[in-house]
Amino acid sequence: MAASADSSGSSVRRRRGGGETEPADSGEDTGGDTEEDTEEDTEGDTEEDTGDPEGDTGPPSLRTGTYWLTRIVLLRSVAFIYLVAFSVAYNQNKQLIGERGLLPCGDYLKSVKRYVGGRIGAAAFAYAPTVLWLADWGDMDANLDGIALAGMALAAFVLVTGMANMLVMVTLWGLYHSLVGVGQLW
Repeated sequence: MAASADSSGSSVRRRRGGGETEPADSGEDTGGDTEEDTEEDTEGDTEEDTGDPEGDTGPPSLRTGTYWLTRIVLLRSVAFIYLVAFSVAYNQNKQLIGERGLLPCGDYLKSVKRYVGGRIGAAAFAYAPTVLWLADWGDMDANLDGIALAGMALAAFVLVTGMANMLVMVTLWGLYHSLVGVGQLW
């Protein structure tokens, strides 16, 4: 009966490298090796004994308890959203919050600076959290474009490679909120 069964689905014990035996996945107890079992053991050992297991060259198998697919989909989806957001910001920032925009962010930052006592400190960062506090306010359009381009480049890197750590994602979040923080209410 064991000789007619497929070797991958049989309940026969198979040999692994190093002389160890391991039961098959079916969960049945064979009760010992029979003559048919030992013939099947010696027939299927050629590829496993060479040290080249059959699953190493293909894509990773789907296993329960792993989240690699969820991580890939979620990370790339968030990166795509950031890429679109920074692309829109790059195209519209000069017209909306640039030096000659509808609500210039330079004027907004100056009014926030006056409101918090004339100094750029923790109170200013708490009121309007943006990296533009640290930039030169002489050419605000270039600063806005620089933030948008840096965010686009970082989001595109994450989208293409699928690799990111907490530092990269916090940087994307900080750059995005630097633009939102000076966007003001419409």
